[in-house]
Amino acid sequence: MSAYRVKSTLVRTTLVVGLAAGLAATLQGCVLAVGAAAGGGALVATDRRTLGAQTEDREIQVKAISQINDGLGGQGHVNVTVFNRRVLLTGEVPDEASKQKADTIVRGINNVHAIVNELSVAPTTDFSSRTNDTYLEGRVKTALIAEKNLSANNFKVVAENGSVYLMGLVTPDEGAQGANVASRVPGVTKVVKVFQYIEPSEAVAAAAAAASAPSASSPAAAAAPDDVTTGAVPGASVSSKPLDQQPPAPVSNSNVQPGSPQVVK
Repeated sequence: MSAYRVKSTLVRTTLVVGLAAGLAATLQGCVLAVGAAAGGGALVATDRRTLGAQTEDREIQVKAISQINDGLGGQGHVNVTVFNRRVLLTGEVPDEASKQKADTIVRGINNVHAIVNELSVAPTTDFSSRTNDTYLEGRVKTALIAEKNLSANNFKVVAENGSVYLMGLVTPDEGAQGANVASRVPGVTKVVKVFQYIEPSEAVAAAAAAASAPSASSPAAAAAPDDVTTGAVPGASVSSKPLDQQPPAPVSNSNVQPGSPQVVK
């Protein structure tokens, strides 16, 4: 075979392999998108919050992120998570004044019923640490899904520098069970309960209300999910020890402070 034909064959082979890889990646993206949409629909269908509360949570989150970024001048690394008008602040800020400023900013936003300020005065975490946190969130969600007699859809999971924060409208028994599950996930250093507790009768009523809510195919339902995790890659710091070889991480309750639930007309 001539050198020209060999070169031409190599070029064609490279092009075919490249096109195949691109097609596979595209198809994989489609599958992930469909899976996320399907999973999101299920989350909306069983969410114990009202649709009004879900909408307000998103509005609060957008305002808080924007105002905190402006107020702190881009310093630090602040995450804002909102569930049923309760705001959780996690991340790192350069000093105590910045931590209090973020708290004050959130307190000035309408419809915020409570604030849990878990910001740490510390250097900002690096990309590897944040990737690890994303991976931990996925592992905790998976563990909650696998737990018997517990609906993972009632929990919102937030990981920050190895600490896991659990939010949701749950009964005391559900909260204790969920926290115990999260505490046994490898890599979790501590679990903080940020729950809003409801009575079992309220849980039954919420389930009935969710069953009559718009289906996942409706625009309102399709827009609601915001915590679907796909493609998480473990960081080097994640422990690979089996669950039964890792002692449970400590579990504590969050320090909840009142917000400013007024509504400006």
